[in-house]
Formats: sequence, C-alpha cells, structure tokens
Amino acid sequence: MEPAPELKRNSFPSMNFEAEILTTPHDNSELYMIPAMRSLTAEEYVEAFKAFLEHSTEHQCMDEFNREQMPTIVAGLGTGKSTLSVLGVGSGTGEQDLKMIRILQAVHPGVFIDNEIVEPNPQHVAAYKELVNRAPDLQNVSFIWHQLTSLEYEQQVKERGTHKKFDFIHMIQMLYRVEDIRSTIKFFHSCLDHHGKLLIIILSDSSGWASLWKKHRDCLPATDSGHYITCSGITEVLQSLGLQHRVYELPSGWDITECFSEGDAVGGRMMDFLTGTKNFLGTAPPALRRRLQAALRQPECSSTRDGRVIFSNNLSMIVVES
Repeated sequence: MEPAPELKRNSFPSMNFEAEILTTPHDNSELYMIPAMRSLTAEEYVEAFKAFLEHSTEHQCMDEFNREQMPTIVAGLGTGKSTLSVLGVGSGTGEQDLKMIRILQAVHPGVFIDNEIVEPNPQHVAAYKELVNRAPDLQNVSFIWHQLTSLEYEQQVKERGTHKKFDFIHMIQMLYRVEDIRSTIKFFHSCLDHHGKLLIIILSDSSGWASLWKKHRDCLPATDSGHYITCSGITEVLQSLGLQHRVYELPSGWDITECFSEGDAVGGRMMDFLTGTKNFLGTAPPALRRRLQAALRQPECSSTRDGRVIFSNNLSMIVVES
C-alpha cells in the first residue's frame, strides 16, 4: 500500500473555533481542507437578508397590508389620548416601522407617538437610526432603541418591576428566533394597554417555507437554527392563551432562480439566507445541496414564471386584541 500523501493544512475561522474537514480531490493527487458548515454571524445575516429582500416581494406585500388594512386596525387605538405608545420587537432596519408610524400619524393627526424598538443586531440599529435622521416628517415622534433580544428586554422589564403599557406592539417575522414562542407572545401581550393591539407577521401555512419545513426538512442543515413555525403554530398558541385574533393572508414571492446558477454570488447569499448557513453552496455535502435544490423546485414550494423560479413567500398578518 502506498503511503498517504502529506496533508496540506489550511485553517478556516468559524464563529468560535477553527473547523476543518478532510477531503479527497477528484484527481486523488493530495488531500486538502475545506471549511466546515457553520451558522451565519449577525453581520453575515444582514448581507444574506439583503439579498432576500432585493429578490422578494415581502416588503411590497407588507405595503399592501399597510395600505388596505392598517388604517382600520389602528383607528381605535388610544381613544382620547394625546400620546400613542408603540413598541417594535425585532424591528430590523426600521423601514416597516416608519411606514406604520406614518399610518398612525395619518389616522391620528396631531397625536404624539412614543416609539420604542427592541432589536439585538447593532448593524440594524445603526441603519434604523440613520433612516430616522433622514426622515423630515417625524417631528412628533420620539425614538428609544433597546439593543437587546426580546428575552433580554423581557428580563430587564421584570427586573425593574415596571411594566410600561403600549397601544400598539408589532412583531414582524421574528418569532422564528425566540427561545419560547408561547412565553414571548404571552409577555408582550401583557404589555398592551386597554384596547391595544398586537400585530404578528409570520409565514403563511400556504408558503413554500411551510412545505419545505414539513416535507423536506432532511434537506436543511443542522446549522439552520431557529423554529420552523408558520401561522397555524402561532394561532394555536393564541387559542391556548384565550386571545382573540384575526388573520389576514397575503401572497408574496421570492425569485430564487440564481440559487440554481453555479458560482452565482447573489444565489449563494440567498441560499445562505434560506439555510441560515455561511457559504452553504461551498461547504454543504454535494448530495445535501442537490436534495435541497431539488426540493426548492417542487410545486408545493415554487412555481415557474417566464423561466424564473418563484418560491412562495406568502405571509400571514395576525392582529391580536388586548
């Protein structure tokens, strides 16, 4: 038997360690190292999420909901009050927050809006503040940022022993990452003032995500952390808590065509977002990569329009009464 070739060692920094996997190249000339799969860091998530937003209609879907439903939903908030208190939980970079604030201003002219934000990602907080600084129409709005996770905010509130009440609380696409969904909803619902409302935006049961998570979970890597939760999972929690709510369903799509193009940088970032994994296409075992790409093309996940692969990103907007 011939002696094993000398190992060529390269280290690849991961989040907390240097991970290496030994592989045999196609020509069997030598062994070499490739980086192990790992979850996205906060900074990498921002870039991956940006690629998702640029190729999806998620924000347009939310805009339609804001335009068609939000004015009626917020009309009864804070009757007779001179100040409306608003809390955004997991607000990201703030684009959707400011759109909802402008709706509140239009529906309740002259009312001061006290807006607080819970957002753990420092890059998102910085982007949100910059957005506010560039907005000329927010004179009657105050902003307080809490750079905390929802659980850290909850613990801080309980430690202080003060329980500020809010007229409107929104949790947009963030319940996938909390530790305990039921406990989180229960706490923030307890933060509502009389006649207040809680808005939860979550993926619909009719979305491609729901099918992917239910039927093709074996295609997703262990590095994809978080809850695979859709609307029905949230409404079950609300029912168990005895909370009155109404669900609005809106269609949304995500063009994932580039996810199937070998070496495409944008497709790579979108696959990173979809899997929660850094450089998924470059680090995942080929068989896993092929299975996931095949699953994404299944009719329950996506459709083809004019040669483009459109993944179903349908959303559910759940309005919970106080």
